Amino acid sequence: MAFGITRNELNAWKRKIDEGEIAFLTHYWHDKRFPHYHAVTKVGCKSIPKLVEWGKQYHLRAEWIHDGEYPHFDLLGEKQFFILQTEGLLDHIDKFNLWQYVGTRTQKK
Repeated sequence: MAFGITRNELNAWKRKIDEGEIAFLTHYWHDKRFPHYHAVTKVGCKSIPKLVEWGKQYHLRAEWIHDGEYPHFDLLGEKQFFILQTEGLLDHIDKFNLWQYVGTRTQKK
């Protein structure tokens, strides 16, 4: 179950994907299979080869892509934090209180 985002944020994410961009969407999320996580980041792109190439730098496997209308990776926990930080998306980290996944608050230089 997803919550904590607006329809405009969701539509902007979909639009970027449709335009062939790598797009990020973080939202609150609850899944009984992953009780220790409260948010997920979806990183999507309409071009699966482009998404696969992007994911390689973070050791994400092609088989982890959810291949539907909006192909995407789901990121959780430390990997989610690291990728958002590396991509300079500290606003996602702050909004969804993802600093808990690391011992200290460091910023990308």
